[in-house]
Amino acid sequence: MKFFKFLIFLFLLSVQSCNSQTSKKINGISFVASRDTINQTHVNPVANLNANYAAIMPFGFIKSLDYPEITFNTDRQWFGETKKGVKQYVTELRKQNIKIMIKPQIWVWGGAFTGDIVMKSEADWKVLEDSYSSFILQYATLATNVRAELFCIGTELETFIVNRPSFWNALIEKIKKKYKGKLTYAANWDEYKHTPFWSKLDYIGIDAYFPVSNSKTPSIQACLQGWENHKQTIHEISRKYSKSIMFTEFGYRSVDYTGKAPWRSDRSMEQVNLEAQMNATQALFKTFWGENWFAGGFIWKWFHNHKNVGGKLNSRFTPQNKPVELVIKKQYSLK
Repeated sequence: MKFFKFLIFLFLLSVQSCNSQTSKKINGISFVASRDTINQTHVNPVANLNANYAAIMPFGFIKSLDYPEITFNTDRQWFGETKKGVKQYVTELRKQNIKIMIKPQIWVWGGAFTGDIVMKSEADWKVLEDSYSSFILQYATLATNVRAELFCIGTELETFIVNRPSFWNALIEKIKKKYKGKLTYAANWDEYKHTPFWSKLDYIGIDAYFPVSNSKTPSIQACLQGWENHKQTIHEISRKYSKSIMFTEFGYRSVDYTGKAPWRSDRSMEQVNLEAQMNATQALFKTFWGENWFAGGFIWKWFHNHKNVGGKLNSRFTPQNKPVELVIKKQYSLK
């Protein structure tokens, strides 16, 4: 009888442990690459935020939306955008027990949207495929070497994926041969519903710049209402593929009308509105962080030189040295 009770105790303990592990959210930051190495002075603010994950983002560059060759890991890039930089950043972040997602990204010169990359010929498509494979597989190997917990296979590449589905299916299989950790893809907020390969990945990744309010200073309640339809559709996709949702990017600028078109990063929006940023962020946390089908996400974006960025006169995405930083810190402290 005692042995039977002991078995029940072990079972309940294992269930409790499993539930604890599955309920722990990814409370992440998107750690912006810089020109320099980092040290613990730069990591301490990340730990103070109670973040448990950082997305490290090496970059590849292409000259235009129809140019097929990607330039990456060169001496002309900023240190943090290269393989050497990724390794150094990971080493420093690990000292604070911060887990890692490696998230290679493409930058089109002039800031053109990567989702519109499209080639003019079959020959150019082949060149792009070979170039992207070299880019992403090098970082998949690096993700293995540094034992990154997560690897993102691409960011906002909708047209590339729509035009070349066979390439992407084959690429995922190649990645899995090099990297055995968890995989995701960062689909744009209006792309994720028809991304064709979710069944092959571990998480459904979304860059969550969903429009939630047309108000100049949206209230928390208005943003909660704005999330209702989006949330229902997101949950349906989660159920369809039996995969958890991850916000590979989320966040709001500290500007008027921040919830209207949250993806906008142009300089025409400069009227600082710290309350709008706070309210929209709180509504996002209230909408998703309590759901068991939601894995968590990565705030956009966090710079290494914490004391010199952001602030109450800053209209950009970073939460650093703004009231919303305390909102995030509080949410990230919850167990």
